[in-house]
Amino acid sequence: MSGNVRDPKMMRITSKKMADVFIAEQIAEIKATVKDGRVLLALSGGVDSSVCAALLAKAIGEKLVCVHVNHGLLRKNESEEVIRVFKNELKANLIYVDAADEFLDALAGVEEPEQKRKIIGRLFIEVFKKEAQKLDGIDFLGQGTIYPDILESDGVKAHHNVGGLPEQLGFKLVEPIKLLYKDEVRQVGEALGLPHGMVYRQPFPGPGLGVRCIGAITRDRLEAVRESDAILREEFAASGLDQKVWQFFTVVPPIQSTGIKDGKRTYEWPVIIRAMNSVDAVTATIEEIPYALLGKIRDRILAEVKGVNRVLYDVTNKPVATIEWE
Repeated sequence: MSGNVRDPKMMRITSKKMADVFIAEQIAEIKATVKDGRVLLALSGGVDSSVCAALLAKAIGEKLVCVHVNHGLLRKNESEEVIRVFKNELKANLIYVDAADEFLDALAGVEEPEQKRKIIGRLFIEVFKKEAQKLDGIDFLGQGTIYPDILESDGVKAHHNVGGLPEQLGFKLVEPIKLLYKDEVRQVGEALGLPHGMVYRQPFPGPGLGVRCIGAITRDRLEAVRESDAILREEFAASGLDQKVWQFFTVVPPIQSTGIKDGKRTYEWPVIIRAMNSVDAVTATIEEIPYALLGKIRDRILAEVKGVNRVLYDVTNKPVATIEWE
């Protein structure tokens, strides 16, 4: 499994037994490749990077150095979960970097979505590179590249390439799951003992909540996105919809409307709920949320999230709308 083309005869990993065989093979291959070297990995907490990190940690232990950059655009408690699982439970060598202020200051006043993405990507490279240069004896860069990345881009997609750092720093690549499809990555993650919620984490854009806080990001509106998203996820999990719906999240646009709270006039933002089902993300249909559940989510958001006085439900399929708003 060392090349970039999957053998057509290779059986899909569909059971724990098959996943265990794959893990044993990759551990042997990683050890033979890395030898006495050290591996650096950007650990976002997403499915691919988490499974890659757990596999590398099992193979080489302390010779793996994980860097988790909190850019302030993650969902509620995501950094805490990464630290709990990898540092406290797996005893991985984890460096946590709180760069939230640096990212949010750079994004202040920037409205155009593509410009926001470029700022986030550039700063991530700078922060990661700065941490990499503090370390001695790093020979390899670990990446959570998976097979669809290779098929879609004739190489490694940018979000797994850490902005081209291998070329800048001269690292050799270690990509232990690059010939697996997403469902197989999840099988391997469960076999490695990662938490179910981490293994089955929803698709999440590289710029994080930066594309769900529409237009110029402000800290208070970003917090409204984060808190409303957490409520939506809690209620979907309690109802079992999290196992049925492919992707669900909230959006807070930079518009305000009048409302009434505690007998006083307000001028606050709406929260927009988006819940989509898809197989390939090329097309997507809305999930019909039961009205009683929708009402419960509405009431919690209005009661618990500051600066919000309306809750809306986006019922637009893809096409004509995209899944994300930006």
